[in-house]
Amino acid sequence: MNKYIPSPSKWVADQVELYEGSGGTKGSTYIGLPVIIVTNKGCKTDAIRKTPLMKVTDGDNYILIASMGGAPENPVWYNNLKADSNVEIRDETQVYSMKAIEVIEPDERKRLWNIAIKTYPPYQEYQKKTDRVIPVFLAKSNY
Repeated sequence: MNKYIPSPSKWVADQVELYEGSGGTKGSTYIGLPVIIVTNKGCKTDAIRKTPLMKVTDGDNYILIASMGGAPENPVWYNNLKADSNVEIRDETQVYSMKAIEVIEPDERKRLWNIAIKTYPPYQEYQKKTDRVIPVFLAKSNY
């Protein structure tokens, strides 16, 4: 079994610890909005990584937005998902094994992006802050 390495960002590590440590009964919101925990394998470390992301859904699927607050570069988890699309998503007390694939087809990406900004409007501001096109992933059940 691979070793879990907490995020170097204290608030991220604390959020994950509260969320996971409570079995999903605490820490499932951030700034009053629902979040999920995405667990994946680090592409450089091979370690288990966990990231809280805003909960954005499309039916039974999850939309993962690699915004990093509009930073100039993609978050580290972007490269991890590109290297290995297998993820585990904790949504409160439920945990799902899924595959997260980057959506690049323009119409589908736009449709998912619109769902994301309706759920969490700051994504629009994040896109304005950066020159990169913020990546959109769709996580679907492995089954």
